[in-house]
Amino acid sequence: MEKDWRWFGRKDRITLPMLRQIGVEGIVTALHDVPIGEVWTVAQISEVKDFIESFSLHWSVVESLPVSEVIKYAGPDRDVLIENYRKSLTNLGKCGIRTVCYNFMPVIDWIRTDLEYPSPDGSTSLYFDMAEFAYFDIYILERKDARKSYSADVLRRVENLAARFTEKDRARLVDVIITKTQGFVNSNFAGTGFDPVALFRDMLKLFEGITKDQLRENLRYFLAAVMPVCDEYGIDLCIHPDDPPMPVLGLPRIVTSAEDIDWILKAVDNPHNGLTFCAGSLSSGAHNDLVPMAKKFAKRTRFVHLRSCDVLPGGNFVEASHTAGRAHLVELIRIFEKTNPMLPMRVDHAKTILGDGDRGYNPGYGFYGRMLALGQVDGMMAAVRNELEKKII
Repeated sequence: MEKDWRWFGRKDRITLPMLRQIGVEGIVTALHDVPIGEVWTVAQISEVKDFIESFSLHWSVVESLPVSEVIKYAGPDRDVLIENYRKSLTNLGKCGIRTVCYNFMPVIDWIRTDLEYPSPDGSTSLYFDMAEFAYFDIYILERKDARKSYSADVLRRVENLAARFTEKDRARLVDVIITKTQGFVNSNFAGTGFDPVALFRDMLKLFEGITKDQLRENLRYFLAAVMPVCDEYGIDLCIHPDDPPMPVLGLPRIVTSAEDIDWILKAVDNPHNGLTFCAGSLSSGAHNDLVPMAKKFAKRTRFVHLRSCDVLPGGNFVEASHTAGRAHLVELIRIFEKTNPMLPMRVDHAKTILGDGDRGYNPGYGFYGRMLALGQVDGMMAAVRNELEKKII
């Protein structure tokens, strides 16, 4: 697989010369300053592409070309915004960029409750605590009927938290779940001068009454509209799994399992309607068995995220080392290298090590942690290549 790296543009403290030195081959990035729903112009795309190429790298994958919330809930301006998306895809195609990652998660992108969960070795990881998330839902968002979304065991844990949580604890959850986690990946929550909880509530209202079947149909409608552009320019549009892969905050989630993925790929059965196989997102759901899923979907996978999670009791999970966890990354690499070689791949969220947490990097996207992960994955890929080339002594 091609060794890629998610880079957040010229404002990223990790520079392209740094990435060349550690063996990165392709760049995964986006036009982060363009508001969701606006057209990406040829001039804007070319400027970023040319800058990347000036360092002898190439723009391998767009992550992400965001889908407007209006498209997800089928609002009145849906067709206008889909047409803008088609124009952006057209302009990417004209610039020679052929792989576009996106997601169809309503309102909220990936969710964690702790961005600095300590490990015995002194590193930290991203962590999800179901009771803390339920507390956020019930006591901070104060979502109607929120309690019905959780088991009796989780609700007991929530009440224990409620008895001891301070305003500082509440502010930390808002900062982690909305401000830090969403702010750098979702321009709906970017910027300053807004009440994040009030904005969050307003966003949730847009999806009131939307069922899983309706969200699925809205995705099918979107895909049917954009596939002709993908056909014309040879663009692979690859959906990212929901993270975590379960319903949250009363919102439906439609990319959580093998059954969901199978439905999406068949709903618009076009080779350009593909999958981003995110081993981390999928492995955070105890219901997902990643090895058979990789075998099933390898031929429709267009982009791979390699990371791994450990699922813990009570609905909690923690992001593991790239050599550990339940994702079995070396076996996934074997499957993809045998079935669909030369896929673009990036190491995803990594442990925070060696002072990365003090350097202002985005959560999960430190330099040293990802460099270690890339080295681990590169070693796995080398071993698999030797196996496939029958060079084992």
